[in-house]
Amino acid sequence: MNKILIASDHAGFKLKNILIEKLQGEIKFEDLGPFSENSVDYPDYARKLSKKINSKKDLMGVLICGSGIGMSMVANRFQNVRAALCTNKKMSMLSRQHNNANILVLGSRLISEQEAIKCLLVFLKTNYEGGRHQARLDKFNLVD
Repeated sequence: MNKILIASDHAGFKLKNILIEKLQGEIKFEDLGPFSENSVDYPDYARKLSKKINSKKDLMGVLICGSGIGMSMVANRFQNVRAALCTNKKMSMLSRQHNNANILVLGSRLISEQEAIKCLLVFLKTNYEGGRHQARLDKFNLVD
C-alpha cells in the first residue's frame, strides 16, 4: 500500500477528508492537518508537508487549498520539492512523467471530488520517464 502525506487549509479540509475516506483501502495517508474546518493559514500546512518531502526523496504528498495556487507557491520554495497544481488526470500524469512531481496540489474550488480522486490515483501510479526530462529538471536549482 502506498503511503502519502496529505495536508490542507480550511478550504481544502472537506476534499482532504473525502480523499482519505474514499481511498483508505488503496492508500495509507499521513494526515498533517488541519483537523477541523476552522480558519488556518495555508502556508503553515504547505511548509509542514514540504519540509518532510524535502528531507526524504521517496515521499509523496498532496496539498489542498481553495485554488491550489498558494499551496503551490509555498511548496515550490523547497529545493527538493516539485509541486504540481493539477485540475485533471492528464495534468497529473504529465507532472509525474515529465517533471517528476512529488506533491500533487489540488484546488478544492476548482475540481470535482471525482476528478480529484482520479488525479491522485494517476499521480501515484505514473512513473517519471527520466531521459530527456532530467536535463530540464537539473536546471531547476541553478542560480543566476
